[in-house]
Amino acid sequence: MTPLKSGTLDLALLASLESQSRYGLEILQHVNTRSGGAFDLREGSLYPALHRLVKSGWVESEWQESDRGGAPRKYYRLTESGQAALGAKKAEWRSLRGALDALLFTRLGWSGWLG
Repeated sequence: MTPLKSGTLDLALLASLESQSRYGLEILQHVNTRSGGAFDLREGSLYPALHRLVKSGWVESEWQESDRGGAPRKYYRLTESGQAALGAKKAEWRSLRGALDALLFTRLGWSGWLG
């Protein structure tokens, strides 16, 4: 399992919130499951990152009643600026991936097929 670095963690969290609002542990499970177990996101990294994203204005939160009758949960969702930030981060990721693919695979004659 790979720990997520700050920039990658932000991208993963924003992507997790792209299609729907989620509460904290749901975000954690989504990132870990969708990564096929490659990432090991933990609460100690999740909540400080979410607070940072809220402070940046990319994510907002609100308390909602639990659908199972339990305690209310804090749900997080992307703001408009968060959607724009996600788009920019995706473009950065594609560019970086393309550059690394070209660097790593050109010698083998594979350049261009991974893009």
